[in-house]
Formats: sequence, structure tokens, C-alpha cells
Amino acid sequence: MRITRKVFHDLAIWQVFFGLCIGVVFPPFVMLLGVPRAIALTPLFFTACLVAGALAGLVNYTISHRVVGARLALLAARMTQVGDSLESMTKSGDLSECTPAQCSIVVDSEDEIGESSLAFNRLVNALSTSMRNLLAVRSFSEMLTSQLEIGSLAEEALRQFSEHGGAAAGLILYETEGELKVAASRGLRDPQSVAVSRHVAAAVRTRQRQMITIPDDVHIEGVLADFRPGEVLVLPIVYKSVSLGVAVLATAGTFTVDQRGLIDLFLQGLGLALNNAIAHDRLQHLAAVDPLTGIYNRRFGLGRLHEEFGRAVRAAAPLGVLMLDIDHFKAVNDTYGHLVGDRVLKSICAITRSALREGDVLLRYGGEELLAILPAASADDLRQVGERVRRAVEDSAVSDGDKTVRVTLSAGGASFPNPGVEHEDELIRLADEAMYRAKDSGRNRVEIAR
Repeated sequence: MRITRKVFHDLAIWQVFFGLCIGVVFPPFVMLLGVPRAIALTPLFFTACLVAGALAGLVNYTISHRVVGARLALLAARMTQVGDSLESMTKSGDLSECTPAQCSIVVDSEDEIGESSLAFNRLVNALSTSMRNLLAVRSFSEMLTSQLEIGSLAEEALRQFSEHGGAAAGLILYETEGELKVAASRGLRDPQSVAVSRHVAAAVRTRQRQMITIPDDVHIEGVLADFRPGEVLVLPIVYKSVSLGVAVLATAGTFTVDQRGLIDLFLQGLGLALNNAIAHDRLQHLAAVDPLTGIYNRRFGLGRLHEEFGRAVRAAAPLGVLMLDIDHFKAVNDTYGHLVGDRVLKSICAITRSALREGDVLLRYGGEELLAILPAASADDLRQVGERVRRAVEDSAVSDGDKTVRVTLSAGGASFPNPGVEHEDELIRLADEAMYRAKDSGRNRVEIAR
């Protein structure tokens, strides 16, 4: 049926041809209606019928072109608009350039043209959803690559789950040392109670998602008010078939198919990112902690002292340090061996750490010397804490078979502000001098620099 490369040109040719055919058969036809032969079969009448048929074909073509062509032109224009907008939105990330409301076509017919318009509108909706999901995944991926701290990674992940996944509340747990710890929570009154639920344990054990119903006596707190969740997802965070943690997401209604799809995509990237964050955390821990005693090493600890000293200077707040040294530690090594000496040192570090205040920092300064950093501690605070540590060590013992090893320690403290202290090194020097005075005075004592 195609004659030219343009559909409407073909339509015009066929309609004119059909009009001419009508013009040919019209004279014999009117004879059946009683028109005399002398009139119906004259050349003039034949010519008039052919011209009328051709004109009718042209008129039909014009009407068709105006009615159908205008709709097709609109469809083509919108397709071009959508194509240009998709290219622009991919670069800019601005979805407002072609929303379904802006780019859709009004459907005002129930024929093939109307069906084409409906199909086009469905395509626009699908493309808009796909583009929105693509940008959401891109945003989530960019967030994952910029976060190496477990806490900040989890906080940002929950924000993205809320913004793109429809989660009104959520919780992210990660596994460390055989336990699940809360990395971040959003909108939950009691995250710890959720962390120990059997559904979370099942998700970790089976690496399969769980969907739960919240009991009547448990509430999830939203941004403005408490709400009853319509659906809660417990999703294992897996990397290379290893469970790293769990994400718990709740919504007031139900998660849509698109939201579930996005959540699944997010989880794939979150598994890799959480694995990297856990590895980073372990490396930081190894870099900061003395491998024998489990307390901070000298490099990291002195960095903390520098920070605390700068903070004390800016805020005109007190700061204290305690230098601690185990008395006659060489004799312990010579008598019982270095393995027992290591056990004694580890025990002293654990006792000292438990005797310090919350927020105090303990580091291994060197050998059997320890340094405790006490923010906001005056000279009197230093003496009290030093005495508490000294007594705790004096009362402790380490067993070696049928033998019991007991040690004591000497401590020296120095506090800031102090007229002779303008740098943290001077604070350490004063504490070290006070500690040696304690040793010279008989050991098992606490001396505070004045």
C-alpha cells in the first residue's frame, strides 16, 4: 500500500484515486436512479463527476491531515521534548524539566490515536520513575564512597532510605566481636530492644529478609508524632555471602514496588560500603591501640593529649595528666619471665582503665610506663584518681601456677593551668618529675606537681 516515503502523501494519492473511482461509477449509478442516459453519459457529466471525486479526495486528505496529523505532530514534539529532557536530566539531575504532568499528552479519543497517547503517557511515567531511581542510586552511591566512618555512613544511609525508600523510621546494626551494635537509628524510641529481637537474629542467621508486625505495646516514633507502622522490613546487610549487619525499616503504610526495588539496590551498595567502613575502623583501631595491653599507643595517645591541651587553653579549663610506673617491674620479668611480666602489665592496664573516670584517656607511654589524660581535672582531682588507681593495683594479684605475683605502682601528676606550662610537653615533664619523686620517696606513692 506504500507509494511514497510519506504516509500522508500516500493517503492523499489513495483518497484522490478513490474519488476518481467514484466519479467513474457515479454516472452509471445515477442512471439506476432514473437520470436519463443522454445526461448521465455525456462527457461534461463524466468530467464533473471526476472533478468532484478528486476534490472530495483532497478535502478528505486535508481533514485527515488536520485532525490526525496534528495529533501525531504533538506526539512527535513531546517525544523530542522527552528525549532532550532525559539527556539534560542525566547531566543535571534536575527532574523538574520533564515531569509526567508536563510531558504527558491529553487523551481525548478512544481510538488508535488515544491508545497511542496512553502508551506514550505510560512511557513518560516509566521513564520518570526510572530516572528518579537512577538519580537516587547515584546519590546513594556517591554518599557511600564519601563515608568511611561507620556511624556517619549509617546515618546517611538511613536518610537516603527515608528520602527515596519511603522509610519513616529505621535502624542499622553492624556485627562486631560477635555482637550486633547500633550504628545509627532514626525515629526509634528504643533501638536496643529492636536490635535484640528474634526477627533481627533470624535475618542474620538466614541472610533472608523478614517482615514483622509491631506488637501493640511497642511504638515507633516519627518526626512529629507516634505512628503504627503498616509494614516493617528486617533486611540483612550482606557482602560476599557474609552477614555484616541488619537494616530495619518501617513505614506507616506499605512499601511500594518501586520503593522495594530501590531499597534492594541500596542494600547491594551498602554491603560493600559497610564492609569497607568496618575494615577502616579495624585499621584505625590497630593504628591507635597497643597490641599487648589494649590501651592507646604512644603516638595516638599523645595526639589526644595535644587536642585536649588545645581545648583546655581555648576554654580556660583545667587539664591533668598522671604518669604511672610499675615498681620493680624488671625484677618481675627476671624472676617470673617475660610472659608473666606481660600478664602483669596487661592486668595493671585493665585495672587502671577501670579506675579512671569516664572520658579519661589511658596510653602506654613506654615499657611499663603509662600516661593518663584527665580532662577538666584539677590537682585535687589528680590526687584522688591517682590514689584510687594506686590502691586498686596494690590490692590486685596475678597468679602464676601456685605463685601469686603482686606489684605496686608510683604515680606523678601535673595539672593545667600552671605558670610553668605553655605546652603539653611541659605538662608531661612535670608529671614525670613528680613520679620520680614518688619513687625516691619509697614507691607506691602519688605525688602531684605544684
